[in-house]
Amino acid sequence: MSARLDSARPYVIGLFRIVLGLLFAAHGAASLFGVLGGAAGSDGGTIAAGTWPGWYAAVIQLVAGGLVLLGLGTRAAALIASGSMAYAYFDVHQQAALWPIQNGGELSVLFCWAFFLLVFTGSGAFGLDRLLVRRAAQDGERAPEQSPVAA
Repeated sequence: MSARLDSARPYVIGLFRIVLGLLFAAHGAASLFGVLGGAAGSDGGTIAAGTWPGWYAAVIQLVAGGLVLLGLGTRAAALIASGSMAYAYFDVHQQAALWPIQNGGELSVLFCWAFFLLVFTGSGAFGLDRLLVRRAAQDGERAPEQSPVAA
């Protein structure tokens, strides 16, 4: 049973990455363009350009979410996205209460840890990262090492 589950790991990680990136990019698009109900608390509106930290967070959500969705620069984009959600939790939510269930920060915490996981797992299957590595290997360039680090 474990061998069968292990063989499916890259595909499940790829699907996880796609869903996570899509949801994160949707938050950014809603805040920047007023689609999908608009920015939270704005009755369908947008966040004013340059507003700190909301507008910058929305840009990170849209760009990093799109990159993660495509599987392009996944590890770097996921690290930036994870950091932005950690900032959101500690700067915005934790002021109200300690626990995420009390301060409304569950989504920030979940996004933070999900993106942090992708920093270590990579893009999985279906990512453009893998396609580019294959293409580089076919062109005679040395492909980067992708084996896991032993503890």
